[in-house]
Amino acid sequence: MENLEKLSFDFFKLFSRLEYALKVTGFNTGDGNANANWGEFSLNIDALFFSSENQELKKSYNYVLANPPKKQIIENGLIKWSSVQPTHNCQTDLILLYVRRIRNNLFHGGKFNGHWFAPQRSEELLYSSITILEHALTLNQQVKQAYEN
Repeated sequence: MENLEKLSFDFFKLFSRLEYALKVTGFNTGDGNANANWGEFSLNIDALFFSSENQELKKSYNYVLANPPKKQIIENGLIKWSSVQPTHNCQTDLILLYVRRIRNNLFHGGKFNGHWFAPQRSEELLYSSITILEHALTLNQQVKQAYEN
């Protein structure tokens, strides 16, 4: 349980810093709300993302693709889980969409409500997401520099 607490903190910190780096380097949705444009970032790094020979990275994205997080929805007034695959532009976009789903499920209470739901799966998804995000941020020099500053 303690490992999940640390993993979730590390995940949120990494995710937040990377999302800021995306927005400040032009991977944003333009005027108005300050939203990161993960889709454009995914397209930008797609050719490089899968060229890595890093076995830990391969294990991580294969785990997420084989065990995709579901999306919490409300149907007829009841909270349910939808396993519909999100619309995506490329394989990297799909993986980063799943990482954002993991973030949303955790942040909005879908995976933690006073106790961890499916703690082993949650731990593996968080660990995999951290590995994926750490790799993704290195693939664009401007994003990496903004993240590090």
